[in-house]
Amino acid sequence: MNQTKRKGSKTIAGIPPALLQQLNKGEIETANLVEWLAIDMAVLLETVLQQADRLAYLAPTLQAVAALKKPTITAKNAAIGQQLLLQAMEANDQVLFPFLSSHTADMARCWATYMVGLHPNYNPEEQLNAIQPFAADTHFGVRETAWMAVRPTIIANLELSLAILTPWTLDADENIRRFATESTRPRGVWCAHIETLKTTPELALPLLENMRNDSAKYVQDSVGNWLNDASKTQPDFVRNLCARWLKESNTKATAYIVKKALRTIGGE
Repeated sequence: MNQTKRKGSKTIAGIPPALLQQLNKGEIETANLVEWLAIDMAVLLETVLQQADRLAYLAPTLQAVAALKKPTITAKNAAIGQQLLLQAMEANDQVLFPFLSSHTADMARCWATYMVGLHPNYNPEEQLNAIQPFAADTHFGVRETAWMAVRPTIIANLELSLAILTPWTLDADENIRRFATESTRPRGVWCAHIETLKTTPELALPLLENMRNDSAKYVQDSVGNWLNDASKTQPDFVRNLCARWLKESNTKATAYIVKKALRTIGGE
């Protein structure tokens, strides 16, 4: 699945009705966050479950969404993923997960990430291995949902997770490399903080060291943001690390990462 090259509308009202219908029917991927927010999840869910011949899962899944106290789009995706997982496990359904994982609709693949992240029988290594294909997804929304889906596991099993993710920083796929830093950011965006990394960011040094000269800007931004997160609680650690990196790695990539890392506190 290749991410669409469409720019997408700047407003929900600006989405052409025919295009919105295609999105709601899961016939195309979203092009931006606006389109993602515009999707009628109930319509898409019904369409996808009908395609999978799993309409029996629809009512309890919609009930789970309706019961949410804070029905943000992230909470809705998580609730759908969890309820589909429960239904599939109850029915010993081996078809639904692979069906969702390869669906044209990026949001359907997002539901699959939560089927991984909320699976009760996975240990941390199994869960992270299972999420890796979604970390490599061509669609931005799936990649972001993937790390959010497993972040609770990473927080609860931090040292083990860092050990598992460190080899990912050497992967040929920049999306997988970026997942390693984005999923472990001390503060992150729209997610729980990792308190241990806010106080002792050096625990992630093996992971960070591999990425100080990464060739991909997508990864450089994530590494810089990781260190900027850490700078808000451990500024000296970040300043000292950046100074060493500049001395040892005189490249544009490292300079860019350092600039981004120090943007809040400066280098002095």
